[in-house]
Order: sequence, then structure tokens, then C-alpha cells
Amino acid sequence: MRNLRQSRPTSDRQIEYYGKGLPYLDETRIKGRLIVIEGPDASGRSTQIIRITSKLEADGHAVLNTGLRRSELISQGILEAKRNFVLGKRTISLFYAADFADQLENKIIPALRSGYIVLADRYIYTLMARDAVRGISIRWSHNLFGFSIKPDLVFYLDVDPKELVHRVFQKKASLDYYESGADLGLSDNMFESFLIYQRLVAREFRKMQKRYGLVFINGNRSIEEIGTELQKKIDDFVNFRSLDDTNELGLIGRKTLPGRKQELNQT
Repeated sequence: MRNLRQSRPTSDRQIEYYGKGLPYLDETRIKGRLIVIEGPDASGRSTQIIRITSKLEADGHAVLNTGLRRSELISQGILEAKRNFVLGKRTISLFYAADFADQLENKIIPALRSGYIVLADRYIYTLMARDAVRGISIRWSHNLFGFSIKPDLVFYLDVDPKELVHRVFQKKASLDYYESGADLGLSDNMFESFLIYQRLVAREFRKMQKRYGLVFINGNRSIEEIGTELQKKIDDFVNFRSLDDTNELGLIGRKTLPGRKQELNQT
């Protein structure tokens, strides 16, 4: 968290959760904004978050970066569990949920209360998509993450799996076991398994697009082209725009989906 002044003044508001939320924080009011960048490994999420953070800070906004597996209490346990292949699918999900809950209570909500813009490198949507591909009930996953705050904006960097695999090999020498769906037995060939798994995960994101207001971004383009589109949408939202204006920007924000909480509870 950088030592900058908070973002431009906005009226404080009640926290909106997807489910029951955190009852002991029901009366908490926030002034900041929560913006999520979703996408598979090697889609360019982290690169774009660095660029967006620099631009927002240059414009005078205070920014907090967060993401999956960044809790000081839980993250190491997740790494050990995945490395040793000892835990079941639901147990791994519970580990990630605990990691996210710790960050939400101790990093994200305090930053939003202080007026920061919180940029999340992945959010609960990745976890739900992974769970769905591994056969975990959608109802179970939705209920598990019912304590999550509804973001103001959610972007998904949509990259063709064949383009994605080339980018992965540019970064490292081998494919990740879990990001290739190797634990699912999709194929004896790791390369083919990666392509199948990434298509399955992308399909789950498309299913979530309308319900959660995901804004799909063509991630097959250059870093500069993707960055220009993302930055314009974020700037338009942040700079002197109210949430009610987001439809005019080609975005679907929290207030344009009033039925999401009821829809979630009925799943």
C-alpha cells in the first residue's frame, strides 16, 4: 500500500456482499473502489495491473494491490498442500477461501474504508471456475464465497488457449500441473491437457459473465492495445463518473445487476 493521499472524494456507502457477508462488519461504510482483473496464467493480468497502478497513482489516487494466495497466514499452507498433492478438491477450495477472507478483513476492507482503489489480480471468479471444472457444485462454491464484496468493475482477459500456451513457454520451461488440469486426467499429453483445461475454465467464465457483470477484454492483442482499452474504461469510471453511468461506458457495474444477490441465493 503506497503512502499516497486517498482517491478523489466520493460519498461513503454500505458494503454490498454476494451473500450474508461478514456480519460483524455489517455497519462498515466504504469510500474506495474495488476493481478486479481476471484471466488465466500468462494472460498479462499482472503486467496490466502494474501499468494501471502507475497511472492511477500518477493521477493522485491511493492504490492497494491484492490477489489470490497473498495472505500471510494461509498462502504458504496452500503452496505446501498443492506441492504435496495431499488434499482433496474441496479442502483446497477451503484453503483459498480462508486466504481470501483474511485479506478481505485485514487489507481490502480497511483500504476501501480509507478511500483507496483496490486492484485485485484475480478474485473469487477464478476459484469458482476452477471448482466447477473439477466437478464441485456451483451452489457449494457460491455459498462458500458469499462473504465476498461485490466489486465495482470486473475485467476478464480472454486469451485463446493456443496463444496462451506459447506465452507460458516464453515465461517458463514447463506447464503447471494444476493450470494444465493434470489432476483431472484430461489427457496423457500435458500439452493437450492444458488446452482442454483452459477451454473448460474459459467456458465457466462465459457462464458467469452476465450474472457477475464480467467485462470481457480481447487478450490476444499486444500489451499496449490491451492496456489502452483497460485504462480508458477505468479512467472513465473513476474520474468524475458515478456508478449509474457505467452502462454508457460499456461496463456492467454493481448497481446495474440488482438481482444478483437474490439470484445467487437461489442457485
